Amino acid sequence: MIRKVALPLAALAMLVFAIYHVVRAQQTPPKLDPPVQPARSPFGKGVAGAGLVEAQTENISVGSHLPGIVQRVLVKVGDKAYKDVDAPVQIGDRVIQGKGTPLFVLDDRALRAEWAVRQAALLSARAQLEKLQQLPRAEELPPLQARVRELQAQLVDREDQLRRVRRLSGSRAVSDEERIRTEQTVFMAREQLRKAEADLELLKAGAWKPDLLIAQAAVQLAEAQLRQTETELERLVVRALVDGEVLQVSVRPGEFVGAQPGQALIVLGNVNQLHVRVDIDEHDIPRLQPGAPARAMLRGDPRQEFPLRFVRVEPYVIPKKSLTGDNTERVDTRVLQVIFAIENSSPHRLYVGQQVDVYIDTEVKN
Repeated sequence: MIRKVALPLAALAMLVFAIYHVVRAQQTPPKLDPPVQPARSPFGKGVAGAGLVEAQTENISVGSHLPGIVQRVLVKVGDKAYKDVDAPVQIGDRVIQGKGTPLFVLDDRALRAEWAVRQAALLSARAQLEKLQQLPRAEELPPLQARVRELQAQLVDREDQLRRVRRLSGSRAVSDEERIRTEQTVFMAREQLRKAEADLELLKAGAWKPDLLIAQAAVQLAEAQLRQTETELERLVVRALVDGEVLQVSVRPGEFVGAQPGQALIVLGNVNQLHVRVDIDEHDIPRLQPGAPARAMLRGDPRQEFPLRFVRVEPYVIPKKSLTGDNTERVDTRVLQVIFAIENSSPHRLYVGQQVDVYIDTEVKN
């Protein structure tokens, strides 16, 4: 009796549960509001693009003039840098003058040693030039003058001997061989006197003009080499070439830095006026109107809007590099970059490198 009643009741209960489950599973779940409302275009018709906040001067990646080991880093993130400020920097026992806020300094020992060598070479070249300019030396004249007088007296003596030999040669008292030897002695004495007189005149004439020119050129070469080394010493100090703020410092003392391009050791930028660089898809370029009003909306809080002022279009379509993270986004898209200036500030601070959604009105007629 119990079995006849329990089995139908259990079957009925299972049927009711199955019907309830099927009905419950077919119900559409209610739509939930997103945590953050997506950005919406404030214009009826417009062009949208992803924008990156950048400095007015663009983000300047400061590199190094020379390869070497970083000795000192003189700035930190947030410091102000100025291009026209006079800022001497102490390097060893030298003070390097220059314009621009110093950012960091490279190791200078090799160049300081080279400067000492060049300085000594310059002193040697100047001394050689001064020596030539002061010729003849007063101390060198008396010995040569005495030598000329000595040879003059010797020539007079030899000529007197020759006269006597010639008088005696007719009487056969002197042989022809002795007479010829005496004549040669007189000839040699005369030539020695001429040489001594020429040496004296050469000494009195002073330095030869071509020698002076060579010495002057040697001094100029030494000066140029010294200036070259001084310039290299100045290049060890990397300075700011624009007014701005230090946005990033990626170098530390003891690190090796090279002179290759693209190595961002320090990033500078003028953040008094922020710009937004917007990537416009190549398919939207025909609808873009330069100078049209635009608005930027903050990622994560689209209620924060920033009116934008058109600055310029960079007329060169490039491959897209700044990706938004959308799964449907194409990475082979080419984009046109448009620069806008942020008109007024908002209570929410913008940072350089931050991504915003930008909408440009296309209903404006030029």
